[in-house]
Amino acid sequence: MNKKKSARKRKKKTDRFDDYYLENPAYIGVVVGRVANRIGGSKFSLGGREFRVSQNDGTHCLHGGSAGFSKAIWKSKPIPGGVTLTINSPDGDQGFPGAVEASVTYLLRGQELEISYRATTTHSTPLSLTSHVYFNLAGQGNIYDHEVSIAADNYIPVDDTSIPTGEIASVEGTLFDLRKPVRLRDRLANLPGGGFDHNFCLMQGQGRHPCARVYDRGSGRTLTVETTMPGVQLYTANALSGVLGKGGTSYSAHDGLCLETQHWPDAVNKPHFPSPILHPGEMYNHTTWYTFTTE
Repeated sequence: MNKKKSARKRKKKTDRFDDYYLENPAYIGVVVGRVANRIGGSKFSLGGREFRVSQNDGTHCLHGGSAGFSKAIWKSKPIPGGVTLTINSPDGDQGFPGAVEASVTYLLRGQELEISYRATTTHSTPLSLTSHVYFNLAGQGNIYDHEVSIAADNYIPVDDTSIPTGEIASVEGTLFDLRKPVRLRDRLANLPGGGFDHNFCLMQGQGRHPCARVYDRGSGRTLTVETTMPGVQLYTANALSGVLGKGGTSYSAHDGLCLETQHWPDAVNKPHFPSPILHPGEMYNHTTWYTFTTE
């Protein structure tokens, strides 16, 4: 393969609409919400009230529930260089408070893909939107030879149901130290659950900041991720098994990876985590940038 060809996005994808809308347990390529990742026990307290939300991951709520944003039909509007998707989520949708109006805008500028998330609400509510796109910079096969680095000094340990323990742990001296590039084959076999499915705590504060870098030596492709969000979930597709993709390809564990920029998981139940609460009169405003280059 000619490494000098355009750095095409190497994403896992399927051919049929129904695979996304009806049969997509791996959340391939979708926007997830209202709250990306997990809410422990599918409940939280806000404003003196307890809210119980959709259970779709054992006793927990995953990626907004069984009929979250990934299952919705969004309206689309073409714009110069991209497209804007919009959705109106009524008060009580999946158990969440507040009527939410949200938009996601995809803009392609040369080798950079910008995804911007905007939203408002009528009542205070947790909100954390992300793109659940899978990447494979080689274009096929597994990701064992991908080199990954993440700009994080800390990560969030989880229990055996993937709910945060509440600890904010240092990556120093652990398998989660990805501050320098690490070849994935050197880490995956030694991790519980068969790989990474963990939130890394990124730089705090406003504005665009470094998130992650992925490099595939065989193709010479590099993906650089920047974001305004406080966390990123590195998921190495540990649970993929027989998932059908484009052209009837069957995807297996570790055939792709996700870098889900997000609020930290279960933050609505962890007061010492950065708050995911959006209040009336505020604008949810976050952006993630994916830049593709070749050697």
